[in-house]
Amino acid sequence: MIQAMNIHYLEIVTPDVNDMVSSYAESLDISFSEPVLSLGGAYTAALSTGGMIGIRAPMHESEEPVTRPYSLVDDIELSVASAVKTGAIVALPPTDISGYGKCAVLMQGGVQIGLWQM
Repeated sequence: MIQAMNIHYLEIVTPDVNDMVSSYAESLDISFSEPVLSLGGAYTAALSTGGMIGIRAPMHESEEPVTRPYSLVDDIELSVASAVKTGAIVALPPTDISGYGKCAVLMQGGVQIGLWQM
């Protein structure tokens, strides 16, 4: 495990993508990319920590709006297994994202938890 928690990707899922991108761009004085297909069509911008923020629309009708932080981990399979032992439910198992590494999504206590491995 990485010693200190590091948010590598902050994902915002919203039906109001254009408004949210405009709001973040204006209020934080940042520029977003064009949609990145491998990240679900998210508009992305760099974080000062070296990670990214991504804003995208729901990918299916049952996906609800959410803000999901993804913590950077050294071994995503081990991190997922450890979380499952404490009661987390795997919503998305470790999945390769071409050019970005692997991500996983867990659910615990009504909260979505993202993990990311480079």
